[in-house]
Formats: sequence, structure tokens, C-alpha cells
Amino acid sequence: MKKKIAFIINPKSGTSGKKELPELIREVIDDKWEKPTITFTEYAGHGYELAKVFVKENYDVVVACGGDGTMNEIASGLVHSDTAFAIVPYGSGNGLARHLGYSMTPRLALMQINHGNEMVIDYGIVNNKKFFCTCGTGFDAHISHSFATTKKRGFLSYLKIIVKEYFGYHSNFYKINLDCFSFSRRAFLVTFANASQYGNMAYIAPHASTQDGVMDICILDTFPIYSIPKLAYLLFKKQIDKSRHISILRAKSATLIRENEGEFHIDGEAVNLGKEIHVEIVHNGLKIII
Repeated sequence: MKKKIAFIINPKSGTSGKKELPELIREVIDDKWEKPTITFTEYAGHGYELAKVFVKENYDVVVACGGDGTMNEIASGLVHSDTAFAIVPYGSGNGLARHLGYSMTPRLALMQINHGNEMVIDYGIVNNKKFFCTCGTGFDAHISHSFATTKKRGFLSYLKIIVKEYFGYHSNFYKINLDCFSFSRRAFLVTFANASQYGNMAYIAPHASTQDGVMDICILDTFPIYSIPKLAYLLFKKQIDKSRHISILRAKSATLIRENEGEFHIDGEAVNLGKEIHVEIVHNGLKIII
């Protein structure tokens, strides 16, 4: 019996157009599938709504075609269902897709979906909002908010914002409560990682696993400007844990308390949250194609 597959395309995500994607899908998806259903999102939250419909219609696989925000919307609609999730990456960072090994070339990603196997991964909840890759506060959240206001997408635009914003950014004071103990410290950023990277092969949590039932809590201290080249090298070489400026803890849940409410990011998307933020991992919550 052939399986049912649906593609949800965000026409606005990333830097490349997707006009030819429906034709490519029909060309590459093989005959083990029924004729693929192809839909386009029309507004924020539409991906989530479409995913819930496809679950009710007993689709075997729903594929997110877009960036990390699109991925988050669609995966959020599939958790704890029998419908598996897959990705054709089109975003600026593609953190979860890269962590899971998806090709950044659409044709190859579609071939991976044809020949992939099912597995189950964890996801996170932060103040009742789901995340699948990373979330956090501090400088990375500040950059997410700045990036959200620019019209230009892509890695170079992201890098320009990082350089511009670094010199005016001030670290904040945080208290973190874990199951067994609490501590307070000033930090440049605090990232909660289900997967290993932000995107663009920037590994903030090099040893994070989407299947271990815990998150990696990455706390980067304030650092001198001369440390930037080495930190950048370690970040992209998947060795940031070797820096003396970072601490990485593992926990199933944590509560972060900060001085002021405001900037936060969830899978790279800018949001505003309060002073107290609760984060936890839900084990084996999402079926995926890998």
C-alpha cells in the first residue's frame, strides 16, 4: 500500500525562490508514495494548522519546506502523532535540518526522504511554546531580534549584524534553577539546546543529542575582544566546549530567572518572554524521517 506524503512550502523563507519546487517534488518523489499533496503557507501559524489537518487525514509524512521558523510551526503540529516529519531546508540557518543530516540541496533532500528511515526524537517546551533545535536569551536572542527587522536574509547578513551589535551589547545577570541545585552568574548568553547547533554549522552544543531525554544548557561568559577569533573557530569546528569561557550542563528541565523581561529566541525566531522562563525536554515526542 502506497504511503501518503504532504509538502508544506513557506514561499517567504530563506534566500532562494521556490517556484520550481512543486515540479521538482513531483519529479523526484518515487512511486512508493501516493501523488504528493503540495500546499503553501499564507500567514504566520498556517503551517501548524495545515500540519494538524494532515494528521487528522492520516498522512504518513509531512515535509516542511522552509527555514527554522517553518520547521517549528509544522513540527509543533505533528508531535505525539503517527505522522512523521521531514525537512527540505530553505532557511538562513537550518539548524535542525543540519543536525539531522539533511542535504541543503533540495533535490538531494527529497532523495533522502525517499530512502530514509523513521526514528523518534525529543522536543522542548519553553513557557508553553515548543522548540526542536535551540532556544535562549542573551546575545543570540538579541541578534535574532535584530535579524528579524532586516530585509536581507542569508549568512552574510547575519554575520554583519553580529559584528555591528557586539560592541554595544552588555551581558546580563541570570539565576538558573535545576533539579538538584541553583546558581547565579552574569553571562553573555544562555542557550538551551536539544540539537547541537544554531544553524550554518555553528555548534553551540557539540555533543547534544535529540534522543537522550535531556537538553544541553550552554552558558557563555563575558569574554575579552581578543578571544573572538578563537571562539569563532571553536564554534564552527564543533569544539566550543573546549573554551574556558563556556560551561555546558545537562538537565531534563530548568528555570531561568533574569533581571528584565524581553528578548528571547525559539529556534532562531525572535519572541518576547517574561523574567521567569521554564524550559523542559519531552522525550520521544516527534516521529521523523532520517
